[in-house]
Amino acid sequence: MFESSPQIEVLQAGIQSTIQDLGRFGHRHLGICQAGALDVPALMLANTLLHNPVDAAGIEVSVGPFALRFRQTTWFALSGADFGGQLDGKPVAPGWRYQAHENQVLTLHGPRRECRAYLALEGGIDVPIILGARATDLQAHFGGMHGRALRKGDILSLFESGSLPTPSTKKIKSIGVQQRKWTPEIRAVVGPEFQQFSKKAQHDFWHHAWTVTNQSNRMGFRLQGNRLDRHSKQELFSHGVTPGMIQVPPNGQPIVLLADAQTTGGYPRIACVIEADLWKIAQTPIGKSFCFIRTELSTARELACQARRDLQLITQQLQRYA
Repeated sequence: MFESSPQIEVLQAGIQSTIQDLGRFGHRHLGICQAGALDVPALMLANTLLHNPVDAAGIEVSVGPFALRFRQTTWFALSGADFGGQLDGKPVAPGWRYQAHENQVLTLHGPRRECRAYLALEGGIDVPIILGARATDLQAHFGGMHGRALRKGDILSLFESGSLPTPSTKKIKSIGVQQRKWTPEIRAVVGPEFQQFSKKAQHDFWHHAWTVTNQSNRMGFRLQGNRLDRHSKQELFSHGVTPGMIQVPPNGQPIVLLADAQTTGGYPRIACVIEADLWKIAQTPIGKSFCFIRTELSTARELACQARRDLQLITQQLQRYA
């Protein structure tokens, strides 16, 4: 059968593998969450390796094994966690781009370090734009592949690109960039209700380790550590919350909100993870511990700008290659 655009077929879907882009913005007042990749820089890097727009839709894989068959020759790039990727049994590494031929099978077995892999495909995945994004909103059931996680047998179409070499040229080459290294320090700024917590809680928040529990998902990571008590008994009005916000429910164990988080909440906000370190939270495996590092707002802004400059530099360097 003639196919008008490149396609891939999902052979194994893993658990909660979803189509994601950079997320959906400007709709929180309607109760619509951001969605999008949890590790945004990883998806942007994979797209950059393929000369895709940085907001092209790719696949976020959290639990393997995940496998797909290429129905036509195309390029792909992996980033984020190392899932022991193989193309027809030959190793492929995160941070690199490769060319796959028709009927070749890409398999991502499972995370060796960190916990989320991102697969970008030449041209990006062709799914409808809904409210400004192609991201999957699992709570509201729209976006991505019919608003759900991928399943075995799903056929995904790709946009035509043509910006990378074809099999007929002699310039076919893999190319890669160095991956970021996860470290157990995650920077955060104080939140609006920080002063409402006891002195001991304020000290413990910054000076004791926090462990990611198995009650974590794309909405938020629930942490376990020293109980954080709030000395103020004042009830809070419901307020707006965003990804990165750290709320403390009555049990004293913090929750870090992520891309699928609700848009409002009533728990006190002790701190907020800075934008430049949100990917670290997303890549922290269940059972692993880390510490929060107190950071000033001005530093957080500069680090966010530096991250954008770093990606721009990588893009410029890759422009030297086809």
